[in-house]
Amino acid sequence: MPVRWLNAADVERCLPMAEAVDAMAAAFAAVSAGRVAMPLRLAVEAPAAGGTTLFMPAHDPELNYTVLKTVSVYPGNPARGLPAIGGLVILLDGATGQPVAVMEGATLTALRTGAASGAATRALAREDATVLAVLGAGAQAPFQVLAVCAVRPIRQVRIYNRTRERAEALARWLEGRLGPGVEPVVAATPAEAARGAHVICTVTSSAVPLLDAADVAPGTHINAVGSFRPAMRELGRDLVARCRPVFVDQRQAAREEAGELIDALQAGVLQPGDLVELGQVLAGAHPGRVHPDQVTLFKSCGLAAQDLYAAARVWQRARELGVGQDVEL
Repeated sequence: MPVRWLNAADVERCLPMAEAVDAMAAAFAAVSAGRVAMPLRLAVEAPAAGGTTLFMPAHDPELNYTVLKTVSVYPGNPARGLPAIGGLVILLDGATGQPVAVMEGATLTALRTGAASGAATRALAREDATVLAVLGAGAQAPFQVLAVCAVRPIRQVRIYNRTRERAEALARWLEGRLGPGVEPVVAATPAEAARGAHVICTVTSSAVPLLDAADVAPGTHINAVGSFRPAMRELGRDLVARCRPVFVDQRQAAREEAGELIDALQAGVLQPGDLVELGQVLAGAHPGRVHPDQVTLFKSCGLAAQDLYAAARVWQRARELGVGQDVEL
């Protein structure tokens, strides 16, 4: 049985950011329409190593593919000289169940996560947004920047990271990737990066809030990406309350996995009805931004449907371009 192996470079080549943003918009719309079979992801903890491995399946009968992704998040890995995120994506033919492709998972995850923020930014941020703040400079951060720059005329990117050297390394990378029209600036604190920014992306594994309501200017759009477990927090409770309604990738996932939202719901400053799926906005079933000074928040936990739609696009382009290596199982 021939199966196509696609490495990290193949995945990036086959999924340009603009197409990835469109794919994520389609995925969110399909989820909100109830078309995707998608059990809540299974998380297996490795307490001794401080890591988590997630198993995420999904199927869409219209897309006619099934996906299974396994992704591991081990925050201590960079100190060992290893990436913090690693994994594999297996794409199956929806009609036969046979595997057709296996893809490097960390790059696809970072691409689709960035593209999800791009789709949310395109739907919710002010059109005149020119200043982006990114909190966190790990593997996810470059794709957050590329996605936001793909949908808004960003002219300055402010970067904060707990280890300044990593923020400086990301700034150098962005200078080469984005060119002279975008100025990367390293900030000393999360608040310094965020104050006055038009779009904020948080991509950390923090267990304590990095931003409070006072740090965020009127009219800002926030993509909160880092937390995916109940004990994790990137945003303060007062900031979450200020952003009502909160836009999410899926209500069920948000209520069970998004630490900031679970905290706000338990404290009573957020009600279940305050959670609105981004797919409803994209489908025109719910308003997004309703006035220029509104602070909008998209809280992303990550859905297997995103992997499904991203992997299907990669596979389609890989066949067109002849990219990847066929192997026999």
